[in-house]
Amino acid sequence: GRAPWDLLPNPFGCDPGSVALCPDKCNACTWDGECCHGQCLGSCDEADSDTSCAACLHYYHEGRCVPDCPPDTYRFEGWRCVTLDFCSRVHLPDYDRFVIHRRECMSECPSGFTRNKSKRMFCSACDGLCDKICEEKVIDSVDTAQSLKGCTVIKGNLHINIRRGQNMGYELESFMGLIQTVTGYVRIRHSQTLGSLSFLKSLRFINGEDLVEDMYAFHAVDNQHLQFLWDWTQHNLTIRAGKLFFRSNPKLCMSEIRKMWQRTGITEKFEEDDFRNNGDRASCESKILRFKSNRTTSNRIKVTWQRYRPPDYRDLISFILYYKEAAYQNITEFDGQDGCGSNSWNMVDVDLPQEKNSDPGVLLSPLKPWTQYAIYVKAITLVVEDRHVPGAKSEVVYIRTSPSEPSMPLDVKAYSNSSTNLVVRWSPPISPNGNHTYYLVRWQQQAEDRELYQHNYCSKELKIPIRIAATGVSDMEEDLKPTKPDVGGGDKGPCCPCPKSLGDLEAEAADASYRKVFENFLHNSIFTPRPPDRRRRDVFGVANRTTTYPNATSPDPWPNATEAELADREYDFVECAVSERELQISGLQPFTVYRIDVHACNNQVHRCSAAEFVFSRTKPAEKVDDIPGPVIWTGEDDSVFLRWPEPSSPNALILMYEIKFRLGTEPEKHECVSRQLYREQRGARLSNLGPGNYSARVRATSLAGNGSWTEPVSFYVVQAQRKISSSSPSSSSSSTIQHYITLSLMGN
Repeated sequence: GRAPWDLLPNPFGCDPGSVALCPDKCNACTWDGECCHGQCLGSCDEADSDTSCAACLHYYHEGRCVPDCPPDTYRFEGWRCVTLDFCSRVHLPDYDRFVIHRRECMSECPSGFTRNKSKRMFCSACDGLCDKICEEKVIDSVDTAQSLKGCTVIKGNLHINIRRGQNMGYELESFMGLIQTVTGYVRIRHSQTLGSLSFLKSLRFINGEDLVEDMYAFHAVDNQHLQFLWDWTQHNLTIRAGKLFFRSNPKLCMSEIRKMWQRTGITEKFEEDDFRNNGDRASCESKILRFKSNRTTSNRIKVTWQRYRPPDYRDLISFILYYKEAAYQNITEFDGQDGCGSNSWNMVDVDLPQEKNSDPGVLLSPLKPWTQYAIYVKAITLVVEDRHVPGAKSEVVYIRTSPSEPSMPLDVKAYSNSSTNLVVRWSPPISPNGNHTYYLVRWQQQAEDRELYQHNYCSKELKIPIRIAATGVSDMEEDLKPTKPDVGGGDKGPCCPCPKSLGDLEAEAADASYRKVFENFLHNSIFTPRPPDRRRRDVFGVANRTTTYPNATSPDPWPNATEAELADREYDFVECAVSERELQISGLQPFTVYRIDVHACNNQVHRCSAAEFVFSRTKPAEKVDDIPGPVIWTGEDDSVFLRWPEPSSPNALILMYEIKFRLGTEPEKHECVSRQLYREQRGARLSNLGPGNYSARVRATSLAGNGSWTEPVSFYVVQAQRKISSSSPSSSSSSTIQHYITLSLMGN
């Protein structure tokens, strides 16, 4: 290793040749190449001295480099040790006093800790959420409310004066929903958008250290749409000093004010005369409407409720039914409402029944399957200045729609872990639409591309195509693209296609996307699951059982089919119902493409979703491309016909056969036999053979590559002999050429 100064040209004006190299074993060295102390960093003036370092590897304390700060000192700024007195006197603009935590002097306690109340220089672990103390604010908009995000304690008073804005409830809750304590008072004035105070959902204490007019800890004046404070069955609030003041809140009923007085620990007697001008525009003391019946389907709810008759039936105008999705049963009618018309509730106007004795009702549609909805209904009555018209409304009830078929499963992937197995995995559907989801997995063997059956791969112009099995989770889907050579390299693949332009690539991507979408649409449009009473399989009964699949080594069921029939053949689907999100499919053909469909099904309704599907190829098997039997021969004149059996279950399909033969010790000759020729002749003819001893061997080539060579078969071709016979002198001479071929099989 070299010291940093070795890289500088003529450091400190000295001759570069005079600077010694620092040994690898040293962290730093002197100018003479001696090792510095182990706690030194960079360089040192004196070898093996922790007081002469240019910089310290860990910490600096009283002129020495040390591995850690000694007792009664504290780490500071990551490189030096300081005393408690020094840490107490450190000040920064944003921090009045530093703290000690885990033997380190720092500006503030770390996450999960807060300053100790009795010893302010030390940190204590928080009991739950750490307090975040914020100064008092006047909240007049969402922007100012945002400054209180995360605050749990308001040091001082909380003023709310919001005169405009929409959908305020949700936004105010996101910024002020963690406030637990206000040390002074809470004052809400002229906030025309507020319908309730539920956005202060965590408020537990109003300490009243400062009071309005030295009397009131909670002060609410002129809030035109305020009609609900908190749901006191789920909210606890304690006012430690002071009383309540409500004035000119026309929609706030006296019952709400009385509940708050009783629930907040105020010991003085409640006097209604102290709360004039509240609730004069509200239907207070409403009658409770009760729902009488409900009927549900997967996307509809029909409800009816009891008849309501005010003292003067003409005062009843209509009903409004409110509903919205509710994951939990903790919703009040005022959640999501404000005075500017923003409302998270869906509203349906319901006219009065034509017959006075009929129960009012309404059909809600369209709804989501297997979804819980919060529902309540309110009677709309006349508001008359000179007399009180009682109102009527129901409590919030919860009704769930019926189950339905799930949405499609997501992220279906498949990979091969052997030549006869495919592992399929998927994610659950976004909308299960019920509690009893299982999965129907269907798979179908795919025929290879038509050109593989038609092309003659003995032709020099054609290369053997490449297919790759899906071999891992990260490479789930089969890669059907031929390998390409490197851009700047030589020929490393079986072919060298011309580079495609950006436009060509974009067009191909768009075309592939269109084809996939169209195929999904086509398949999903025509698929209907088998009815549950089929004897082959109970689709809707998910049980622990073993499913029997076709044998991977079964003989070819199409032995006499033409090439066109083989390319166009359609295989049957095999299916299995599972409750898990993974299935290992066994008993498959080696190196074969399968289409795998995964449906999400609901046992409650006996219906399945459309399929999400994937194509995947099994791994190649060993030895299955080997010719399974001996090579036999038939001799004719100066030729021989070789015959051999076809592999019964090859990797995908056999593309061609190769024959290598030689005369004696001469170099081997090569003969290629196309798939088409073999299926026509079940062998091949070697012609124009001269006399002598021959040997030949054969191998098959499948889509996965070459099989093994057969054992050599040997044969002998005899020299042609001429026989001359004479008859009477007048007869002509004739000759007969006889060609004898002797073949013998050598070896096993």
